[in-house]
Amino acid sequence: MANRERRRAPRLLLADDDAEPSSALSRVLRCEGYDVEQARDGQAGLHLALTRTYDVMVISRTLPVVDGVSLIRRLRGRAVTTRALLIAPDRTVPELIEALDSGADDYLARPFETGELTARLRALCRRPVELAQVLRIGEGQLDLRSRTAVLPEGGRIPLSDREFRLIRILADHPAAVHPREELARRVFRDASSASLVATYVYYLRRKLGRTAVRTVHNLGYQLGEL
Repeated sequence: MANRERRRAPRLLLADDDAEPSSALSRVLRCEGYDVEQARDGQAGLHLALTRTYDVMVISRTLPVVDGVSLIRRLRGRAVTTRALLIAPDRTVPELIEALDSGADDYLARPFETGELTARLRALCRRPVELAQVLRIGEGQLDLRSRTAVLPEGGRIPLSDREFRLIRILADHPAAVHPREELARRVFRDASSASLVATYVYYLRRKLGRTAVRTVHNLGYQLGEL
């Protein structure tokens, strides 16, 4: 069982509006061992990246509806830290700067050799996501090194171990709704009741504001905003 889990195919989101090249590229990536899901526009890519988990993303700069740079910027703003390679039509310094400033981890211009693309993807998959030092919470941040919440105006709020672990889980997957039982299992392993989650949600709201954690009626909790 453990060996099969270690060998699972890396999950890859391919967001590219060019149907024929995208299909060919998808076939190449599948042959390289990736589990590929495709999106033909930026809105579809945004939805998939917010609701599903991927190991790496390949995103076209020229996506319709939401372009690739804006897509990556929105994902980083929602604390999605999945490694992203941006494919652009030009190999220029301004394009490269814009790509990296948006939160892309790598950049490749068309036309390119598929061998170079797959080598870059392998390198991205080897980078630990934990290199990210902050997660977004609306206009604020969660500082993973100091275990503090950083308010939009710059103030820092220290968090207890359990407060930090709870909001970290929410911030890792900001679009997900987390059932109380799941949070209790992951944060309060010695708790006899999931009601302890509500107590710590209250503590977080008291420290960070009422909008820091959202209650989704009858379902659980979701990351809010600072």
